[in-house]
Amino acid sequence: MNILFAHAASLLAAAASQPTDNPPFWMNPEFMFFAVIILLFFMMTGSSKGKKAEDKKRREMLAALKRGDRIETIGGILASVVEVREGDVLLKIDESTNTKIRMARDAIKRVLADESEEKSK
Repeated sequence: MNILFAHAASLLAAAASQPTDNPPFWMNPEFMFFAVIILLFFMMTGSSKGKKAEDKKRREMLAALKRGDRIETIGGILASVVEVREGDVLLKIDESTNTKIRMARDAIKRVLADESEEKSK
């Protein structure tokens, strides 16, 4: 029995003293963690440029609103602009009953007349 333990101990000692192959540096868990963090950072900052352009285009569209424009609200209401103020607009919803509603300017999703002009170009 002692010979068996001595043989096992010598095998373990020999295995521990042999040099091991180190994995490449990109397989290191710390490297993987930082690589994922850097990748997420670039993905988030890259998408914000498109968002800024969309916001600028929306601000320009809202600033260019004028009487008679056909618009769609974020709620899906189609209407014509009757009056434009600094923070809100007066919209005519129904021609036959002369139904009007006052809405915040930010509630306008898109101007329909601009889209028909862009499609014809």
